[in-house]
Amino acid sequence: MYALVDCNNFYVSCERMFDPSLNGKPVIVLSNNDGCAISRSDEAKALGIEMGAVPHLLSPEIKKAGVRMFSSNYTLYGDMSDRVMKTLADFVTRMEVYSIDEAFLDMHQMPHTDLYELGVRIKTTIQNNIGIPVCVGIAPTKALAKMANRFAKKYNKQIGVHWAGNEEWVNEMLAATEVGDVWGIGRQYALMLKKNNIHTAKDFVQAPEHFVRASMSVVGLRLQNELKGLPCIDWEKQEPKKNICCGRSFGNLTSDKKIVQEAVSNFAANCALKLRQQNSVAREIKVFINTNPHRLQDKQYYRSVNIKMDLAECSTPMLIKYALKGLDIIYRDGYNYMKCGVELNGLVSADELQLSLFSSVPMKNHQKALKVLDKVNNDFGRDTVRFGIQGFQKNYKARAALLSPKYTTRLTEIIHIKN
Repeated sequence: MYALVDCNNFYVSCERMFDPSLNGKPVIVLSNNDGCAISRSDEAKALGIEMGAVPHLLSPEIKKAGVRMFSSNYTLYGDMSDRVMKTLADFVTRMEVYSIDEAFLDMHQMPHTDLYELGVRIKTTIQNNIGIPVCVGIAPTKALAKMANRFAKKYNKQIGVHWAGNEEWVNEMLAATEVGDVWGIGRQYALMLKKNNIHTAKDFVQAPEHFVRASMSVVGLRLQNELKGLPCIDWEKQEPKKNICCGRSFGNLTSDKKIVQEAVSNFAANCALKLRQQNSVAREIKVFINTNPHRLQDKQYYRSVNIKMDLAECSTPMLIKYALKGLDIIYRDGYNYMKCGVELNGLVSADELQLSLFSSVPMKNHQKALKVLDKVNNDFGRDTVRFGIQGFQKNYKARAALLSPKYTTRLTEIIHIKN
């Protein structure tokens, strides 16, 4: 058996956790630059606010309903996610973190455990200890567990647990799930299946295997077997990333090269930190920059450049140096830039670093300095120590006019309890 634990409206739930006045009210959390809705409370959904809705385009009626909006507070959400995942890890011996707000739990080594009772205990523990509401779906395969989780949210949200523990309960769940809501079936496949009179997950399970394979390849056949109760989706291991990218849109368009340099330097530093965290080095760096393609009144420009480094690097100053070199190659004056970024490719383990004939071994003192840099920033806060080119103003930062406090990670913003 597998369980899929999913936090309900996670970003909204994090905001409500520290501001109970939001309970029962329509709440939405916005994307970077306060662009569009990426998380909605049930009350906001009931008003007809769609995922991706643009705030200033909401109807006057919806605005009058007192919708509360928040900028994305990823620092808070990341910390709350870490608390949820650490709590879940106490219940099982093996867990796969699927996203920031959901995880698969392996329950195969619990043959004598009441899994429904365990699901209720998981939900109650997360709710009581962390304050985040979750739903739990338990079933023989990962695809069915995902479906069971959705079934719990839609038909039994008060309890928030659904255990598809026998064939009858699995069939009930399959019949109640539209084919477009099956994990792994996208919009185009759903349209194709409906044209062939396959409307529910149960219809999909009963479809001829040769039709599924011909229409959806071996991936579709694997999904069909999963819904039949035959595990086919591998347990994903936490493999090191094959590339690392950091890039964001600016809060405001800019034609100032110094601002772009500051952004590129910080993105390169972020990439370097991620490299060291997974004990990797990069052989190639890519820098890109572009204007806003939707502003037809502006001149348009997009350019990127790949630079192969003499020696695979994870050093922050060296990666910043190469990134700025790339920026100098592609930067052009006279444009209103919207976004830039840095991408590292050709990643290999730092333990397998291959030197060239004329390369010198990296200085041990330099490696020690990077370890001290990472430790200081980990203990005292991100960017406590940084390189001068990274600057301090961060004029490139995305708009976040509705940002809530960092309740759990910044001492000056913790909650004060009044007597």
